[in-house]
This record gives sequence, structure tokens and C-alpha cells, in this order.
Amino acid sequence: MKLSSFLKYSLRFLILQFTLTYTSIYYFNNFLIPTKYCELCVGNSFRLQINNNLWEDRNRFFPFIAERYSEIEYFIGFFIFLFLIILYSTKFYTYVNELSFSLDRSYFDEYISIYLLWTSTFFIFLTIFRISSLISRANLILFTLIVPIILLLFRNSEYISSVLGRSVTNENYITFNLEKDSIFSNLRIMTFRKKIEDFTNVSFSNYTDIINKIDTVNKEHNLNLVVLNFNDEKTINKNLEKYLINLNKKILIISKNEIRFNNYFLNRTEEVSGYLLTYFNNDIQYGSKYILKRVLDISLSIVGIILFSPIFILIYVYIYSLDGSNVIIKQDRVGLHGKHFKMYKFRTMKKGSHDMREELEELNKNDKAIFKIENDPRIIKGTEFLRNYSLDELPQFFNVIKGNMSIVGPRPLFDEDTKLFNEVYMRRLNVIPGITGLLQINERNASEFETWYKYDIEYIENWTLFLDMKIILKTPLSLIRGKTKGL
Repeated sequence: MKLSSFLKYSLRFLILQFTLTYTSIYYFNNFLIPTKYCELCVGNSFRLQINNNLWEDRNRFFPFIAERYSEIEYFIGFFIFLFLIILYSTKFYTYVNELSFSLDRSYFDEYISIYLLWTSTFFIFLTIFRISSLISRANLILFTLIVPIILLLFRNSEYISSVLGRSVTNENYITFNLEKDSIFSNLRIMTFRKKIEDFTNVSFSNYTDIINKIDTVNKEHNLNLVVLNFNDEKTINKNLEKYLINLNKKILIISKNEIRFNNYFLNRTEEVSGYLLTYFNNDIQYGSKYILKRVLDISLSIVGIILFSPIFILIYVYIYSLDGSNVIIKQDRVGLHGKHFKMYKFRTMKKGSHDMREELEELNKNDKAIFKIENDPRIIKGTEFLRNYSLDELPQFFNVIKGNMSIVGPRPLFDEDTKLFNEVYMRRLNVIPGITGLLQINERNASEFETWYKYDIEYIENWTLFLDMKIILKTPLSLIRGKTKGL
């Protein structure tokens, strides 16, 4: 096992150990042990009886253990440790193969498997240590249902990602030359996602046609996976290969023969039903990386909302006094992998200003993909300072909590702007759009498309959580040094 995989599994093991131990002890002390009166004593009589049984077992079978550890909390912690060791020794729990067959989109079967394993092991533990007859049966049944939910969430990063705003069932895919009745349509990687386009009779030698088809769908839909059935093909055009690698999405190639690639890149190949399945995932913010980024985003957004709440109120009252309602507006923007969402802003422009873009196009001195006007006549008089210091962007903390945006990332643009992008710049949609970014801390006044392009691609190709933290720390200084005209 690679060091990175070992560290990932170890971290997940430790988090599970802590979560399950804390949950079990809390539930045990508050729900499983009855606190009603008994004939001889009150309160903790059942708990004392359980601990007496454990002390007896300790004296008979393992006297080498210190007496202070012969209490139910320590036994629960040790039991969960052994259970997780058993669980992690099985491929069933530690390895979710997306290239295996799945007949439905339900997680119910996986939950039942974990439930049966947990319940049987837990009841053995209760029986061996003479605990089962002393606890509340109704709460015990409920407890056996709760733990498998926690285990299911931690089994695959996709489950936690779903909770944090990125559900695999909301992802889409397209196929090339894959028959409608193909058995590969039942692969897990496709079963849990929605097919939005099926291109047939496509020649892979005409790579420009394939690239154009993918690019067109990418501009219209939330695209996450591309499946290509090469059949008898043995080679792939080097331009198509480069495009698929740089597409920053999940790619699945189905072929009867081994494909000879032109570049070295991370991928895995499995043989299924006489075919070779080659899969690579160059999604930048996916799995554990996405989870860590979302945890950071949510934490900082909550802190930001609390700290800036007085400013929120003052700005709201100020804008309302200048131009009435609606003070906070919702704009249609394009987010991660082309997903559309409503972005929140304090309204600093007159009502219906976005509809005036066409008639003001001649005043736009910038690139077509960036619409900015010097001394924009649509701006409400007296709100310029809100835009200069990006105070109108504060409501986007709520977009971050919802999962539409991140604290750091390329600025989300309008759909009509996105349609002007070429297939290379479409890569900017493969990371979560942000409130601030490399552009904002380097050249806040930049209005040239090439400058935006440079910083967005630099961020995409070098993204790490450490880079996000550096940008966050530098943003306040950039606000003081320069002005921004907003979007």
C-alpha cells in the first residue's frame, strides 16, 4: 500500500474510532442504562452491576489489566477498536470499486450488510460480558441502527461529500459508442449518475468532433464523467488523449484491446466480461480533498457571518435607504462542473441592470467574456465604496455554506460569459468558484481576459489547501491596497 493510501486509511480509522467510541459511551450512559428505581438502590445501580461483572471477569481472565480500566467505557473503546480492525481487514468496507456492477441506485444493500456485521458483533460483546440483560431493549434496537449509518458515511468519501453538498447522484455523464443495452451501463460508476447524452457511430480518428461534442455538453450541463467505448481500437489520438487528461473529469475507456497511450499518467485497468476498462479521475477537488476544503469553507464562513453580522445590518439599512428593496439579490452564475446556482450579493446597481448589458455593450472596453464599464451608469450613487472594498460580496458566505461556492476559487461568471470560453478555459469550472482568489490578491483591477485566464489556470494547476490559506491571509491586505470594480 502506498504511503498516501496508508495515511488516508489511518486517518479515517482514527476518526471512526473517536466518533464511534464517543457516540457509544454517550448513548450507553444516557439511554441504554435505565436510571429508574430498583428494589435495593437507585440511580446507577445497573451501571454498578455491569462494572461488578467486568471486575469479576478481569480477576478471572485478565488480572494483568489495571483495576481502574475495568469499567464499561474502556471495554466499549477496546471493543470498537477490535471491531474496526475486523472491518478494515475486509475489502467489502475498505474498497469501493466503481468499476463493479450495481443493479440499483440505492445504498440500502450496503447499509444492511454493515448493519448485520455490526449488530452480530455488538450482541456477542454484550453477551460475553453479561451486559445484555441490564440495558433498555428499545434503545438498544435504536442504537444498532445508528452506528451503521456512521460507518456507511465513512465507508466512501462520496457519502460525506453528499452531506457536504456534492452528491454523486446529482452528477451527470455522457457516452460515446456505448450501446443502450450494454452490460457496462450497470457499472457502479454509471448507475449512480445520470446519463444526459449518448453519442453513437462516432469515429475516434476524428478527434476534433469528439472534443467539440464534449465541450458543447460541458457548456450546457453539469458534466462529471465521460465514457468512451473504443471497441477494437488499440490507439488513441494524442490530441484527444491530452484533452481528456486536461479535462479534469472522470474518464472511463472501454476497449477489447489494451490502449497504447502517448503519455504517462495515473490510471487503472480492470478486465470485465472480456473487455478492458481503463479509468482515471483527474477531478481536482474530489473525495477527501473536497471534504477538507468544504470543512475549512464552512468553518470560516460561520466565523465570517458572526464577525460581520453588524456590518451586514448596516449595509442592508444603508442600501434600503438609497434605493429601497430588494437589498440582497440573487444572480444566476455557473459553478463547479457547470452547475448553475443563485449567487447572493448586496445590490449596488439599479434594478434591472443586468438586462441592460446588451444596450451598454459598446461602453464595455474589456474582452467579451468580461463585462465591465468604467464609471458604470447602472451603479447606485453612494454604493461605490461597497464595491471598491468588496463589501457587496459578503452575502456569499451563505453560498459557501450551501456548497455553491468556496472562500477561495475563480470568480463565478454568468452563463452567457461561460459560453464564450474555449475548451481550454472551460477548466476553470472544474474547481469550486470562490469569493476571493489569485486574481484578487494580485491584480484586482485587471479587466483583460488574458489576466483572468492566467491566474485561474495557475490556481487550477497548483491548487492545495495551503494555497487557499495563503490567499485568505493575503486578501485583507489586497482590499486595503487596491480597488475592485466588482462583477
